[in-house]
Amino acid sequence: MKKMWSIKQINLIPWIMFLLFQFETLNGFNIINRNEWRARDHLYSESITEDVRYVIIHHSYNPGFCQTTDACKASMRSIQDLHMDFNGWEDIGYTFAIGGDGNVYEGRGYGIVGAHAPNYNNRSIGLLFIGDYTHSLPTPYMLNVAKEFIAYSVSQKQLKSDYKLYGHRQVRETECPGQALYNEIKNWEHWTEN
Repeated sequence: MKKMWSIKQINLIPWIMFLLFQFETLNGFNIINRNEWRARDHLYSESITEDVRYVIIHHSYNPGFCQTTDACKASMRSIQDLHMDFNGWEDIGYTFAIGGDGNVYEGRGYGIVGAHAPNYNNRSIGLLFIGDYTHSLPTPYMLNVAKEFIAYSVSQKQLKSDYKLYGHRQVRETECPGQALYNEIKNWEHWTEN
């Protein structure tokens, strides 16, 4: 006689948790929110009122590459301190950041005017790669996470599907996002020469 398993005999909790985790990381990245990296409160924020049609790619230069989640969280706090205390801005300038740990870090977040690219702050996502990418590229994993995050932003209706991708140097006189990273993004879909 075939034995039937009852619900009481099968502990479903681990399986349910496993399936929930799979859905949460389906995109291949995790978003670390502001509370998780212990961001300071913003002094002021303004909502974006027009379509977001641009992604502007940046590198931090300093702080450099971060490999662990704790180090990347510290880098985010360091960048926020620089932007608020030295630059006098209301918050960290970028919309999101990519860490060497493969996580996406929420900066100002979706729908909030940034402070990363004059004339584009109110209609773009400022996507930062933490580290200096003047002579070397971010890891392949970081590059893939960035592409997946951009696609995710389109799927969530936070970015128009016909968006244009620029390196920071295309919209302001700067070396950012570093020569190596700039050469790389010129091969990405949606990169546009202005």
